[in-house]
Amino acid sequence: MKQPLITLTSDFGVQSQGIGIMEGVIFEINPDAKVIHLMHGLPDFNLSYAARALETANYLPVGCHACVVDPGVGTKRMPIIIETKRGDFLVGPDNGILIPGARFLGGIKKAVEITNKKYMRQPVSPIFHGRDVFAPAAAYLSKGVKPEEFGKDLSARELAKAPYEEAVFDDGKIKAKIISINKFGSLHLNITHMSWNKFNVKLNEAVNLKFKSKPVNMPFAVTFGDVRKGSPLILKDDYGRIQISLNQGSFEKKYKVKIGDEVIITK
Repeated sequence: MKQPLITLTSDFGVQSQGIGIMEGVIFEINPDAKVIHLMHGLPDFNLSYAARALETANYLPVGCHACVVDPGVGTKRMPIIIETKRGDFLVGPDNGILIPGARFLGGIKKAVEITNKKYMRQPVSPIFHGRDVFAPAAAYLSKGVKPEEFGKDLSARELAKAPYEEAVFDDGKIKAKIISINKFGSLHLNITHMSWNKFNVKLNEAVNLKFKSKPVNMPFAVTFGDVRKGSPLILKDDYGRIQISLNQGSFEKKYKVKIGDEVIITK
């Protein structure tokens, strides 16, 4: 790897020493590694939010991206490495969180199970694979160790399914899902910019969104200030997905929605 870049993403909070310890493990193995903390403090155990966060790695240089949101740590779930067609390595548990990110990075080129103890920190804790398995794997990959040295090949069919698939476009409507909600209470949907373009909604055209609670009408806009303060809008987010927001307010709180909720969009 020309630039030994490693990113870390986790649901660890600001009072967790685990983040710093993972970085220390990386530097012990590869002092030349450049570590970026992509995102921490993700909602606890939320696989959907973790997967969405890892999608944004496509805005970074090619590197090794480790994601530790791992409610099944220490169980039979596999620790894995996915090599993407762009050239990145995704490292983490086989619980689906790496799959959407791999798609945003060109798709899966290779996947392996991490079983070689040579590339683990010993002894391996049954509850902290971020420190003992995933951080070391990312560090060794950044030094040029090939993925096949970590363990056996896996087929894409053997991997756990992603926590969400892409939205379904059917008969003039979109059946979508909320895949993450940011700190401002804005929703991100499983709709890519490219898919939205095919829906042929013009700027400022109103669309209807039906949640469990009630339907909400809003315009398709470019930015928040295109609507009055406190008004809803739908727009393209800054990482390739479709976003629903309130201008200077929390859509999440006002309409009482949550990650995983279904959204039906019609013109």
